[in-house]
Amino acid sequence: MDAVEIDDARSVKVQRDDGPMYASRVRVYPKAVSGQFRRLKWAALIVLLSVYYVLPWLRWDRGPDAPDQAVLADMVHGRFYFFWIEIWPQQVYYLTGLLLLATLGVFLASSIAGRAWCGYACPQTVWTDLFLWVERQIEGDRGARIRRDKAPYRPGNLVRKFAKHAAWLVVAAVTGGVWIAYFVDARVAVPAIVEGRASTTVYFFFALFTATTYLLAGWAREQVCTYMCPWPRFQSAMLDEDSFVVTYKAWRGEPRGRHVKDASWEGRGDCIACNQCVAVCPTGIDIRDGLQLQCIGCGLCVDACNAVMAKIGRPPELIGYATERNAQASRAAGGAAPARTRLFRPRTVLYVMLMVAIGGAMLWSLAFRAALDINVLHERNPLFVALSDGSVRNGYTVKILNMTHDRRVYTLAVRSPAGAEIRVVGHEGAEGRSAVLAAEPDSVATFRVYLTLPRAALTGESLPAIFALTDGARGETALRQTVFRGPAK
Repeated sequence: MDAVEIDDARSVKVQRDDGPMYASRVRVYPKAVSGQFRRLKWAALIVLLSVYYVLPWLRWDRGPDAPDQAVLADMVHGRFYFFWIEIWPQQVYYLTGLLLLATLGVFLASSIAGRAWCGYACPQTVWTDLFLWVERQIEGDRGARIRRDKAPYRPGNLVRKFAKHAAWLVVAAVTGGVWIAYFVDARVAVPAIVEGRASTTVYFFFALFTATTYLLAGWAREQVCTYMCPWPRFQSAMLDEDSFVVTYKAWRGEPRGRHVKDASWEGRGDCIACNQCVAVCPTGIDIRDGLQLQCIGCGLCVDACNAVMAKIGRPPELIGYATERNAQASRAAGGAAPARTRLFRPRTVLYVMLMVAIGGAMLWSLAFRAALDINVLHERNPLFVALSDGSVRNGYTVKILNMTHDRRVYTLAVRSPAGAEIRVVGHEGAEGRSAVLAAEPDSVATFRVYLTLPRAALTGESLPAIFALTDGARGETALRQTVFRGPAK
């Protein structure tokens, strides 16, 4: 940056600061740690990865001619299957509802426990933990990895590096292949990829997902959480004085200094400056500097500090989850104040109420949604035709959506305008006020329909036209309103 200096002659001198505008990455080598939060992270990792890798292989019987994969986003046919639920393209509002629920869920989790989602359930965190575990199995823990990276390239180090990256690529490839299986039947897609029979499109996305997993979880790691993820930038808007966040109790830990066995603790804090909290942090920060943007709230520093406190005979939780209100009360009372927790407060209650309302509306809609629908498109060229007998005819494209897995027979009738007659092209004899039409299972049947109205019944340049589609077997009726047009008076 440039510094401006004004001398006695009031002339301006510009002094250049030649410091770097870009700081190179300081590589983070997280150390292995054990404790309750590490066990919780392992549990979350096992459950989430199990769900991800196993879910595409589960089967669900939907009847003949329907995919039997329990969870499948069939982009070719425009369907999303989730066990017994089938979502059609025009029902995309269910996806909107799920996104709203997920967003509110993250807001609620952040209001209660800071970046708990980031520390335990975020895909970046889960796969980074998995890649770190693989790295430790091959190259060793923090100290060994640091020494290997600083040492000259030797055959032993190169073999371990190659083995590590090969293992990462295998994990990334399995991850990419399973992601493809959510869009193409797993029992078809995975063997095709392995045997070289998949399409170019499938291989493109397989390579894309493999590469992104390898780069983000293996190489980028904490850079994703710090620089790429937008959530840290506005997470503070979700926090208040009653949010649990990882907190260093400076009033108890300071002044810090090295510990000498059997020495008195009088006049000094419990922190012995061992820096174990920094060594285990997956983003490489020092929590003793306070809550920071890079902190993902995983709690591994809590496990590391508690282990040190146990060794030196001091009380645990020098670093721990605490609210600002709780911390201030404890500081004022010298640690004797009881924990004060306010989970139910305006923002958390609001989030819960919104989630209940949206979730309830979605469940109600799913429970009572019809298994059929009808779309009607008025033909624009021509808008109408005047017949030789003086009557007026309009043409329509009618699409019947049969959302069941059985062949259905429907009755298509016109309820308005009064006196209109219906004729379906290709179904001679189907004329009058209604017509009987069939639709194959789980499909869209398209028909060209004409409505004819006597000229005397046309009271204006346009009239509302209402089509009614009835499934007699199920007793369901779908209505669709359009317009019937005629010549100007």
